[in-house]
Amino acid sequence: MNGNDLWDEEPDEPFDDDEWDDGDYDDDSTETVPCTQCGADVYEDAVQCPHCGAYIVADTNAWAGRPGWWIVLGLLGVVAVILALAGYAAR
Repeated sequence: MNGNDLWDEEPDEPFDDDEWDDGDYDDDSTETVPCTQCGADVYEDAVQCPHCGAYIVADTNAWAGRPGWWIVLGLLGVVAVILALAGYAAR
């Protein structure tokens, strides 16, 4: 038996198109976000809004969405490291 003989065999059970149910496919798995320009729902991985044509840009700002106490704590940590390094270098 060579590799081509496998294609000549009949399947055990014929494929039944009726077995596929459109309800089996979950189309709601893709999240949407509002467009920043027009507010229309846009798929989160879309590059451009299909309604108004505005480009969808991910927010890359490190401070966006952070609470105020988190920002203050981070800045205090940076200052503490700088002071510690300055004290170490002064020895």
